[in-house]
Amino acid sequence: MNHPKRVVVIPDGFADDKIDSLGGLTPMRAAHTPTLDRWAPEGVQGCSRNVPDSLSPGSDVATLSLLGYDPLEIYTGRSPLEVVAQGIELGPNDWAWRCNLVCLEDEVMKSFTAGHISSEDGAELLAGLQREVAPLWKEMAPELGGTIEFAPGVSYRNAVVFRPESDDRPFPFDAETKTVPPHDYSDRSIADVRPQGPGAEYVRKLTTACADYLKTAKTNLRRVAEGKLPATDCWLWGQGKRPAAEPFSQKYRWGEGAMITAVDLLRGIAKIVGWDAIEVPGATGYVDTNFSGKGEYAAKALDEYDVVVVHVEAPDESGHEGSVEKKIRSLERIDQETLPPILDKLQTFPEWRLLISPDHPTPVATKTHSRGRVPWMIVGSDVRGDGLASYDETTGEASARFYERGCELMERFLHGTF
Repeated sequence: MNHPKRVVVIPDGFADDKIDSLGGLTPMRAAHTPTLDRWAPEGVQGCSRNVPDSLSPGSDVATLSLLGYDPLEIYTGRSPLEVVAQGIELGPNDWAWRCNLVCLEDEVMKSFTAGHISSEDGAELLAGLQREVAPLWKEMAPELGGTIEFAPGVSYRNAVVFRPESDDRPFPFDAETKTVPPHDYSDRSIADVRPQGPGAEYVRKLTTACADYLKTAKTNLRRVAEGKLPATDCWLWGQGKRPAAEPFSQKYRWGEGAMITAVDLLRGIAKIVGWDAIEVPGATGYVDTNFSGKGEYAAKALDEYDVVVVHVEAPDESGHEGSVEKKIRSLERIDQETLPPILDKLQTFPEWRLLISPDHPTPVATKTHSRGRVPWMIVGSDVRGDGLASYDETTGEASARFYERGCELMERFLHGTF
């Protein structure tokens, strides 16, 4: 069956608040976005709330909602999605944790990215942790047994997997084990936000052993000599067990799908919903990513796939840095480099739609995620537009189209009428 073409563009953390230095505009409104301005009158707009009150406002939860999955039903944690993307198998009682490389100074989160450490340096440090720290686990927790496995990822985003000795001796972690994402504490004290709850004492023992190793790791010594920040600590959070989801093609009666992203989290989501992941050369997950390449690869993918999702991390990273300038520039490059080849290609098909929406806000004022509303816009061959002059937070909020449960938007995007 030939399906109409659908593209979803996710500018991660795109939405923001009004900023005094921009004359009361949001970065989205202040950015020069000729492509979005061209299509805004022909599109329909609205708002969604992608993060339920009971869950943390991360890209994991928000993206699942945006792609039409209720996170209250299938979400188990952030890290399991990422390790799935890396091809790491999880047993039914294995626990995956995000293992961020961070730089702490006097108990303050100086950099939750360890100075945007390279993937190569991160992999070197993770290899050292596996070699020097992982064998010490049985001494740290002889009553638990089992093993731990450090898994390098992209830049500072890495993982550690706890594997029990047997299913009869599971680890004591559960829903009451509390952790926080390090990007929520940028330039703030972390003294009172270490892991708490069931099993947390073992996590704290492990992170102490990791910090001891990192103090003298050759990679860190070289980084300091080069004037770069060292990775002083492993920050463990986002834990969970193996996730499962109904394939997108079955859930929504649609064709084959593909994900374009630079981060393992989105690759993992693609895998559990049955999509392929398309790698783009030069895609970094930061403001230096290959914006035009993402658009070009998405356009080519439409010859093979019926739904293509393009995720761009740069606005989110800019929000975490508190950089208005970088956030505006990220939005402008998405508009001028990523969107044009996609829209040009879509218009060669008889039936098509494009949805552009952030997953969640990442205000530069707070440097962290918010569970607030996000504006979305849909354009397409069969969409009768609202006639609005722009697409931004204000126009989205003014619309009567609001989804309290963000996961309901996907059905409308795929099959609904406007």
